[in-house]
Amino acid sequence: MSDPATPEPIGPDVEPDVEPDVEPDVEPDVEELPEPTPLEIAEAAREMYLADLQRVSAEFANFRKQADKRNAEVAGRARSDVAERLLPVLDACDLAIDHGADGVEAIRSALVAALEPVGLEVIDPLDTPFDPNRHEAVVHEPTGDDTPTCQVVTEVLRRGYGWQGRVLRPAMVKVRG
Repeated sequence: MSDPATPEPIGPDVEPDVEPDVEPDVEPDVEELPEPTPLEIAEAAREMYLADLQRVSAEFANFRKQADKRNAEVAGRARSDVAERLLPVLDACDLAIDHGADGVEAIRSALVAALEPVGLEVIDPLDTPFDPNRHEAVVHEPTGDDTPTCQVVTEVLRRGYGWQGRVLRPAMVKVRG
């Protein structure tokens, strides 16, 4: 027996005399869920795989559209580069025609006829209003008092060319106004 004046040792080997009022690991009013059946597990897996398949299919369709768009842009730029490299040839044909060379008009016409359906546009703005986006004014002549103030192209010194709505080279023109 122990003396009331000496406290009893409390440690890992000694259990206290105090008993807890609450039972450990018991939760009131908790229902246990039934285990899923193999069919339910298979259906859940199927839904997960179907969602993954739909997501990957959509991503692939978007990728294909983007790749097709990029390929079309690259092909368009390549055709534009070829047309731009042919501009000196067209200029040489124009100069030869101006100097009276025979047979060059047919070559120039055939070249332009081959390129126009795929996007070439000849900018030949004689007697049209001056457009600084499509024309380069290198000579300017004053207007008479009775003419309107609008600038008009009076002579084309060098034809300009465009490709699918974009100006490859502006036309070199003489402007009145």
